Amino acid sequence: MSGGGDTSAPSAHPGMAAAHGPVAPSSPEQNGAVPSEATKRDPNLTRGNWGNQIEFVLTSVGYAVGLGAFMFPYFIMLIFCGIPLFFMELSFGQFASQGCLGVWRISPMFKGVGYGMMVVSTYIGIYYNVIICIAFYYFFSSMTHVLPWAYCNNPWNTPDCAGVLDTSNLTNGSRPAALPSNLSHPLNHTLQRTSPSEEYWRLYVLKLSDDIGNFGEVRLPLLGCLGVSWVVVFLCLIRGVKSSGKVVYFTATFPYVVLTILFVRGVTLEGAFTGIMYYLTPQWDKILEAKVWGDAASQIFYSLGCAWGGLITMASYNKFHNNCYRDSIIISITNCATSVYAGFVIFSILGFMANHLGVDVSRVADHGPGLAFVAYPEALTLLPISPLWSLLFFFMLILLGLGTQFCLLETLVTAIVDEVGNEWILQKKTYVTLGVAVAGFLLGIPLTSQAGIYWLLLMDNYAASFSLVIISCIMCVSIMYIYGHRNYFQDIQMMLGFPPPLFFQICWRFVSPAIIFFILIFTVIQYRPITYNHYQYPGWAVAIGFLMALSSVICIPLYALFQLCRTDGDTLLQRLKNATKPSRDWGPALLEHRTGRYAPTIAPSPEDGFEVQPLHPDKAQIPTVGSNSSSRLQDSRI
Repeated sequence: MSGGGDTSAPSAHPGMAAAHGPVAPSSPEQNGAVPSEATKRDPNLTRGNWGNQIEFVLTSVGYAVGLGAFMFPYFIMLIFCGIPLFFMELSFGQFASQGCLGVWRISPMFKGVGYGMMVVSTYIGIYYNVIICIAFYYFFSSMTHVLPWAYCNNPWNTPDCAGVLDTSNLTNGSRPAALPSNLSHPLNHTLQRTSPSEEYWRLYVLKLSDDIGNFGEVRLPLLGCLGVSWVVVFLCLIRGVKSSGKVVYFTATFPYVVLTILFVRGVTLEGAFTGIMYYLTPQWDKILEAKVWGDAASQIFYSLGCAWGGLITMASYNKFHNNCYRDSIIISITNCATSVYAGFVIFSILGFMANHLGVDVSRVADHGPGLAFVAYPEALTLLPISPLWSLLFFFMLILLGLGTQFCLLETLVTAIVDEVGNEWILQKKTYVTLGVAVAGFLLGIPLTSQAGIYWLLLMDNYAASFSLVIISCIMCVSIMYIYGHRNYFQDIQMMLGFPPPLFFQICWRFVSPAIIFFILIFTVIQYRPITYNHYQYPGWAVAIGFLMALSSVICIPLYALFQLCRTDGDTLLQRLKNATKPSRDWGPALLEHRTGRYAPTIAPSPEDGFEVQPLHPDKAQIPTVGSNSSSRLQDSRI
């Protein structure tokens, strides 16, 4: 069956299944169903669905998983903000079976939030693939007998370069028995030395210019790797979730194999325990600092991918009765556990490097402009058969990056296709994907120039920073207080067979918006102009950064004004009520799921101009029971 779930998936949580009596053996029609559902046959033949639930979970894990954790503050923010928002976005997209634009039939005035998500995903998609292309470059560069950043005898090295390996070991690539005496002083003062890995990164890979406005030449090797990464992303998405769902079986699982291999190797090294203890030991003197909690909360949005639109998009391809509550718990915990696990891997090897150099772990961990392309590659040169470990490490980075990039591109493509919504664009979705990929490649070319890293960091710091917080806050408020929490809880009960747990209800209404507001205030108070090493960004560049940040947020008020102007009503208050009221076609995408207050009250007639096409909900203008009910009107008041 095309996109209809022709393979079986694991049944729901056994404890939940027991509460509803015995469960029949899994079948194609029951794939991903909640326990209260006897059957589960609801393929959306027009948009397509995930082949099975494992594909959705693996894709979401690949989208969410990153490296790094804040331990105690991170866990607290994860529980009270991250997981609730994750569940909200999954349920939001799954209920309507629409992307980040179509879901705002729930309150048309706030459709600008969806456009803001698209803008954010565009920015991230442009520079994120450049990071992947650099990982590709390092991966290809690791296919050698001796890693090119291991020694200081290369044409690009400067007299300040001081490697951690003795030049006498050039032939075998092994680490020396003792540190050369002439290097002991500079290596004990890491700020006074330039490592070969840093010079390789700055002087050879990037050929870094002296100013963000000095683009210099386009680095052709990076440009080629950027083309490779975009081709890989396009080929994996050529058939939408039908093809990417198969690819994630590898891209979302193999990084765990690599992590485990690196972990086993790392913990067997001398000094690894010191690095792990540094990683695990809490700095209680900083636990009360607002910055620590603010950073941990901000990291949630990047770690789980909240407010990017990707979660809504991925969930929109789920079947209507899929247990997205269970999925949100599994994916969030998997993401958090992976971050912690990756920390053990990284700090075990950094501890080994610190022991080798005779310095504190903090100096090694903070060394260089980036952990991924300077400090960690330098640590890998100390391992026997270092090219092998380097290949594995950068292959893992590539797979982790591709998992996120798949979702970013699919978010944009799905939003465009759902918004146009006619049969022609549904059949030509592959060309839309190709067009988005080509545009992303062309827009990423300046980031492969000699000033590219300056622009990449500018986009990373401004394009998707406080704008994510504002978008998430408005989304939370519009669903809970404009559409109404009672209506949304009823929607979830209709979809899952049970209402959201009380903990999530409290978090959605009070705790999560409060935390989001705290992050926003903290971000404004704690703002510092962006720098890169010792380079201070000029004022005009910072202004461009703020414009990028505002370009996504400004979509919200602009579209709200546009919607107010086109909405019927004699007074401003009446227009406001009508603009925030759910559209008549808000609700489940398939007619078979439009029951209860979403059931048609009257049969549409030709005079009404309604056209019922069950397989294409964009065309269905079906009045719904309750769309003008007292409860909804009460919750829609401002």
